[in-house]
Amino acid sequence: MSDRTSDETILRGISGSPGICIGKAYLVDREGVDVVEKYVIPKQDLQNEKNRFKLAVKRAEDELRKIIEETSKDLRQNSDILATHVVLLKDKMLYDRTIDTIDKERVNAEWALKTVVAKVKAMFQSLTDAYLKERASDIVHVSERIMQNLVGGDKVEIGTIDKRVILVAHDLSPAETSQIQLERIKGFVTDRGGRASHTSIIARTLGIPAVLGLGDATIKIRNDDIIIVDGSAGYVVVNPDDKTLVEAEERRDRYEDYRATIKRSSYSAARTTDGIGMPIMGNIELPEEVVSVIDHGGEGIGLYRTEFQYMSRAGYPPEEELFDKYKDVVEVMAAKPVTIRTLDINGDKAFEGMNGSREANPALGLRAIRYCLQKPDIFKAQLRAILRAAAFGNVRLLIPMISCYEEVIETKRLLQEAVAELENGGARFNPDIKFGVMLEVPSAVIMAAEIAQEVDFYSIGTNDLIQYTMAIDRGNRQVAHLHNPLQPAIIRLLKQIADVSKDQGIELYMCGEMAGDPVNLPILLGLGLDELSMNPQSIPAVKSIIRSITAAGTRQLVRDALKEKTVKGVHGLIEEAYGEVLKNQVYLA
Repeated sequence: MSDRTSDETILRGISGSPGICIGKAYLVDREGVDVVEKYVIPKQDLQNEKNRFKLAVKRAEDELRKIIEETSKDLRQNSDILATHVVLLKDKMLYDRTIDTIDKERVNAEWALKTVVAKVKAMFQSLTDAYLKERASDIVHVSERIMQNLVGGDKVEIGTIDKRVILVAHDLSPAETSQIQLERIKGFVTDRGGRASHTSIIARTLGIPAVLGLGDATIKIRNDDIIIVDGSAGYVVVNPDDKTLVEAEERRDRYEDYRATIKRSSYSAARTTDGIGMPIMGNIELPEEVVSVIDHGGEGIGLYRTEFQYMSRAGYPPEEELFDKYKDVVEVMAAKPVTIRTLDINGDKAFEGMNGSREANPALGLRAIRYCLQKPDIFKAQLRAILRAAAFGNVRLLIPMISCYEEVIETKRLLQEAVAELENGGARFNPDIKFGVMLEVPSAVIMAAEIAQEVDFYSIGTNDLIQYTMAIDRGNRQVAHLHNPLQPAIIRLLKQIADVSKDQGIELYMCGEMAGDPVNLPILLGLGLDELSMNPQSIPAVKSIIRSITAAGTRQLVRDALKEKTVKGVHGLIEEAYGEVLKNQVYLA
């Protein structure tokens, strides 16, 4: 989508990585792999065709391993993403199905690969979870590398660019993004991709601005065009006029100054001006993101999502593989807490080895703990891996999607079985870890006092809590405006949770998106939460704001907010009390 003023054009996309950069566009040419024709392979030549595909996969694997070896120190922590792509090359969903298609349909390898990828891509894109939906891009990137070896398409050599430019591409794979040289590449924009993509994760690790999902940037931007990339707001200005250019330069300078200022203090604890501390943690999906949490001043991992190890394969990951990943994170964080959330697969995340059929209403179906309790062997394998990793650091166990007391009791029974199995096997493990559940279903909030007697802590998942409380699909644009954490009903629910936690003497955390938005901070502080967790890039700004306000003032704000009937009314209170503090911030989130 674009807006035009005089000669300048504004292209609007998705914020992939915050920051502002200005420079000349450098179009990355990736023609040659999208046009694939179908032709029949004679029966006697089918083995040769399958061998040709296998050779293309082998070459792609060699290329990725070379990139991993040559990855710069700035991106060394992201090697797991590229290693995942190496594994995907031989994944049954991609590798075996392509060979089967060549064999059964007697078609050329290019067409077989294209057909298989289209089906797998459609499966992932049908999911509602934004992060897991973006895993379709991993399949596409891996298949494109194979396809380039099949058809002889030119490969993108990002590492050889010797100009100080901004990359413009239809898409960039994690492997290509990993080749970025910071002294040459200021930022990048792409037609495809989203904030949860691995490419976006790497861009945030590098600390360069990126705008993704622009749709037609490669058509509307020409080589050497002057462009402004605003990765914080998610738009690109092509051929800006003088006034726009000056304003962008000023915003960029303010942003860089602000980022440098808060980064210097990001490693210090967040404490209000009247002495109340608030631990700030980071949310991660992949082990390599731990480095980003540490670099941004995170005091631990408040949410380690574990789904990707299950979603990137046809079957279930073995216990040993899960243990290795968890142990890596725990050891890097040393004594700092690592909160590992058990498998949170939604009912609509149907894929080989997991769900056999799609559900009519997956958000209300077989997901998370409901799924795990129906698959006790799979669930206990994960529990054993977590207990074993807990022997190497400070681990907390978090159970998602609890909706009733019985689920907590059954989960604890299976946890004790996992402990007994580890004892019988003689494995090194730690059975004495904190056990918590997520509050994201209103029924669990209603039963919070009873459930609190069985757990050590609560962690609020605001995304689902708002969705279920307001009865809306947050992915539906027609009702998305109702998905607001400052809805009076949501604030009253949070107050109820906070009161129960205090009365029952258990700790209360928040790991949902509400925690990372500075506008919500006064409310969360006033409710008396014990800990907040968010995407790592939000940590410095959130800490900075906490240090500029009083806890006493936020408690009064909550008392006033509980009397309001509308979102506008709550917003008005925050604006009146903290407008100046918030206005002066240039957020990194």
